[in-house]
Amino acid sequence: MLNDKLRPRTNRITGEIGQKIDINPNIVTIIGLLISLFAGVLYAAGNLGAGALFIIISGFCDVIDGAIARSQNRKTRFGGFLDSTCDRFADASIIIGIMYSGFVDPILGALAILASLTVSYVRSRAETEGLKCTVGIAERAERLLIIVIGSVIAALLGGSHTVMNITIGLLTILSFITVFQRVYFVWNELND
Repeated sequence: MLNDKLRPRTNRITGEIGQKIDINPNIVTIIGLLISLFAGVLYAAGNLGAGALFIIISGFCDVIDGAIARSQNRKTRFGGFLDSTCDRFADASIIIGIMYSGFVDPILGALAILASLTVSYVRSRAETEGLKCTVGIAERAERLLIIVIGSVIAALLGGSHTVMNITIGLLTILSFITVFQRVYFVWNELND
C-alpha cells in the first residue's frame, strides 16, 4: 500500500542514484540481507535503537538494489527471486532477534513470522496465476516501519516490553488482514 503510493515519486530519485552506483544489484541485495541479519543480532542483544537503525539501512539497500537493476537495465528474473528470498530471511531474523531478547512473547513472535511469510507467499502464489497481487494494508515496507517506530518508542521508554508486544501484535494483526485481503482479491479475480 505505502510502496504503491510512494513508488512513482521515489523511482525517479532512486533511479538517479542507481545510475551512479556501479555494482551488481545482487551484491547490494546480499549486503542488505547481511545488514538485516546484523539488525536481528542487535535486537537479540537487547539494543532496540541500533536494531531499528540497521533496519533503516537495510531498507535503503532494498530500495537501491532495484533502482540499480532498473536504471542500468540489469533487471533479471534471478535478481527478483534472490531479492524476495533474502527479504524472507531478513524479516524472520529481525523478529527472531526481538523474540530472543525477551521483548515479545515467543508465541506472538512466531505468529508475526507466520503472518509475514504468508503475506509474501500469497502474493507469490497469486503471481503464478498471472495476477499482480499488491493489495493489502501491510506490505513489507509497512511492516518494517511498524517495527522501527515501535522499537524507537520502546527504547525511549527504557526498553518497554509492553510497547514491543503491542508493536509485534499490531504487525501480526495487520499482516493477517493483508493475507485475507489478498486471498479475497485472488478469489474475486479467479472465481469461476
